[in-house]
Amino acid sequence: MFDISDIIKLAESAARRSGQAVVDHWNAYRRDVRDKGATDIVSAADLTSDRIISTAIKSAFPDHRIMSEEDTVTGEFDYSGLLWIIDPIDGTANYVRGHPYFGISVAFAVDGVVQAGCVHAPALGETFLATKGGGATLNGSSIRVSSPASLIRSVVSTGFPHEKSDVPHLLHRVDVLLRNCQDLRRSASPVLDISYVGMGRLEAHTETLFPWDVAAAGLIATEAGARRSNLVPVPSGIPADLYGEEVLFSAPEIHDELAEIIRGWAGKAVGRNTRSPLDAAPA
Repeated sequence: MFDISDIIKLAESAARRSGQAVVDHWNAYRRDVRDKGATDIVSAADLTSDRIISTAIKSAFPDHRIMSEEDTVTGEFDYSGLLWIIDPIDGTANYVRGHPYFGISVAFAVDGVVQAGCVHAPALGETFLATKGGGATLNGSSIRVSSPASLIRSVVSTGFPHEKSDVPHLLHRVDVLLRNCQDLRRSASPVLDISYVGMGRLEAHTETLFPWDVAAAGLIATEAGARRSNLVPVPSGIPADLYGEEVLFSAPEIHDELAEIIRGWAGKAVGRNTRSPLDAAPA
């Protein structure tokens, strides 16, 4: 059916080619921006990256399906079979301002279980790779999560949705994290933030995300030893690997404590947690 070595090679080569394109044309693409929502945007770079990656996948595996941030409609989605999950540029708001903190994410799943993933940060010269059961690497070297002595000595990252209808809820999360951790980060590219948990640059990351945010990065983090959980129930019919609602990735030593202190406010979202993850607001 497929060879996982061929899959991860394609994921990396497609991500690298798209990354080269968006960096080579940075000045032009960052000026070609259009609205995607009230406070969300899409750039020419997003569309170019999406086209490069999708074309590479379809050329090699014409029968495989693709879920991409740039062409997925809201509502129910069939996660069965062989599925590629793409985020052509995660951190578009950074990219169009010339900020190098953005990533390209390519993942491959079978019946909703992610088997391979690549997160490529072209402006930073970093490529994270992982295969299920095969560990995770950064630029070819194995990576591992940190081992924090305590939560109060841990740096945690988070993010905010574009649609900010419940600001008090978001501020309460920040308050809880600031009071219980060493410091807080908000860098606006969760695929990199989650990958950074996998190599110990961060001790944890938590927010509400889309499938394309958690697919590749989630595998990278967990293969590097991170623990993963959702602080609200995972709905029936949605694969846990692709469910980003109130997701938490962290070093094992602090996972239970961190989940406990933020689960109180996350639990308030359970009543809103009946929508498809494709209907959620991206961070």
